[in-house]
Amino acid sequence: MFRRSFKRAVTEIRFYKRLAGHEKTPKAAKWCLYGGLAYLASPIDIIPDFIPLIGQLDDVLIVGGLLYLARKMTPPEVIDECYRLAADPPAVN
Repeated sequence: MFRRSFKRAVTEIRFYKRLAGHEKTPKAAKWCLYGGLAYLASPIDIIPDFIPLIGQLDDVLIVGGLLYLARKMTPPEVIDECYRLAADPPAVN
């Protein structure tokens, strides 16, 4: 079960990395992806993390919302292509 969850997480990270780098991804969607990454990396939060439960909940809601917006703004064929490549990355020779 852990191995499956880990593999899924790695696939999702690859997917969003490919989506951010794809030439057909709209600029607004790229801004959402980079904004989510910046919010996770930033030490400044809307609700500080030392407050139990809701400190982490704001991170999940904000980053999740930005990822949702990025996916909604991106054409379906780009999402399909990026996800397909993320799930089965090409072999490096």
